[in-house]
Amino acid sequence: MDQADGMAAGSGVMPPLRLAARVWALLARPSGQFSLGLLVLVGFLAGIVFWGGFNWGLETTNNESFCRGCHEMDQNVYREYRTSVHDQNRSGVRASCPDCHVPHDWTHKMMRKIQASNEVFHHLLGDIDTREKFEAKRGDLAKHVWTAMKETDSRECRNCHNFDSMDLARQNERARTRHSQAEDEGKTCIDCHKGIAHRLPAGALDSERALNETWNAVHPK
Repeated sequence: MDQADGMAAGSGVMPPLRLAARVWALLARPSGQFSLGLLVLVGFLAGIVFWGGFNWGLETTNNESFCRGCHEMDQNVYREYRTSVHDQNRSGVRASCPDCHVPHDWTHKMMRKIQASNEVFHHLLGDIDTREKFEAKRGDLAKHVWTAMKETDSRECRNCHNFDSMDLARQNERARTRHSQAEDEGKTCIDCHKGIAHRLPAGALDSERALNETWNAVHPK
């Protein structure tokens, strides 16, 4: 017995490594009461319950009702969205909050959910719990979203809109010209389509210019 073991024995406290080894041995020991098939079945069912609960949680936090559950969203950007073409249009096809702000693929969706914990934190702090506070931060909030969309090449927009699926011949002359130019120049949706679902902040043109200058400096063509 070495000195550390002796000290542990004298104090009645088992060393961490020895404790871990005993726990592992206990877990690895074959069960004398339950068959291997039963253990596998129980583990399989437990996995289904866990995965089902996990996905239920994702879906519960990934719908329009949940998004507007916060006072900040319901009284501000949601009301603006309700008057936009993404909510009311002649085709009846709607794009709701998560369609535009939450990635569809699993990996990026998980990353977005983790990032959303920061938004929950600021909700609890009450950073934008009044109209005045929201308007004061609208510019910064908008630039944050614009930057994120540029970084992802407007990924969520492209869930519904894509150059490859556009029939430019059926668009009006202005849209046809702009879309052809944007595709040739490698532009992304948010470069031109700001303020579609939510009102533009004060000084939007200056903010856009500053964002593009910073972006182009970091991402030279």
